[in-house]
Amino acid sequence: MLKKLEEMAKRYEEVSKSIQDPDLVKDVKKYKDTMREYSHLGKVMEAYKEYKDVLAGIEDSKHLLTEEDDHDMREMAREELKELELRQPKIEENLKVLLIPPDPLEEKNIIMEIRGGAGGDEASLFAADLFKMYTRYAESKNWKYEVINASETEVGGYKEISFSISGKYVYGSLRYEAGTHRVQRVPTTETQGRIHTSAVTVAVLPEAEETEINIKPEDLRVDVMRAGGPGGQCVNTTDSAVRLTHLPTGIVVIQQDEKSQIKNKAKAMRVLRARLFEFEESKKNAERSAARKSQVGTGDRSGRIRTYNYPQNRVTDHRINLTLYHLDQIIEGDLDQVIEPLVIEARETALKDSQY
Repeated sequence: MLKKLEEMAKRYEEVSKSIQDPDLVKDVKKYKDTMREYSHLGKVMEAYKEYKDVLAGIEDSKHLLTEEDDHDMREMAREELKELELRQPKIEENLKVLLIPPDPLEEKNIIMEIRGGAGGDEASLFAADLFKMYTRYAESKNWKYEVINASETEVGGYKEISFSISGKYVYGSLRYEAGTHRVQRVPTTETQGRIHTSAVTVAVLPEAEETEINIKPEDLRVDVMRAGGPGGQCVNTTDSAVRLTHLPTGIVVIQQDEKSQIKNKAKAMRVLRARLFEFEESKKNAERSAARKSQVGTGDRSGRIRTYNYPQNRVTDHRINLTLYHLDQIIEGDLDQVIEPLVIEARETALKDSQY
């Protein structure tokens, strides 16, 4: 670990010099990457300095205990040594966490897609509940959100809805929400009080910038059509809806929320870039690809990552065996009590997999 820290100290000096180069800001991506690395290395160096101070203090205290004749001084050294030896393992654990390379995706904005799975109308209503839960959580974090596309049902739910969330550390916080969410409750349409089980899938896509994903015009097919809503509502009389097909991958994005064809195409391009970005990241990282597939599943009840049981006011995350009896708080946007244990579990897993 000490060898790695010394290497990072040298790298910190190099990066500190590079950020003073006035030409750095001319390359936006390089500037962002450099500043991100500088920020991370700064945190490591701060912890490393504290660690070296503690080690030096331990050596000084041990020296005083063996060399000092004064009784009071030896007692002070003994107390100091005891305190420093208690601090040492805590600082070491913190350093181990900091030595894990940060995922550059964690700071990205996201596009979230929620789709009703098994359960029909009840699934669409729960999709609407999850949309409200995530947007209220976003508001509590001072993040901004924007609906990109929504397909409403006649009962007031969503067959599917996609929306963007932008702010600080959005993907790092919400990346573990991807998967199948199961709900157990009595639907409003149920006359005999029977509990029904429905499922909704959530996808979390890190949003890509135009400079990160290059979409060639010859690789894109653009079709225009008339938009429509449930029961014939909100049907446009012009061809404003847009369908984009990325020919090399077969990825299709349909956008019809806006009355302007230009606006619909711009929103569809944002979603397409996000899906292509995730596609490319999955190819680079086989483990992430496998995790993505296991999380999102097919929308069937069996592929669940989390269950929301309304009669018991219970939320269970099956990945980490976490059970909370605060469903009423969580569904209103108090998601930190679910998200923080998932982040901690991911960090501990990364620590076990690291060499430190």
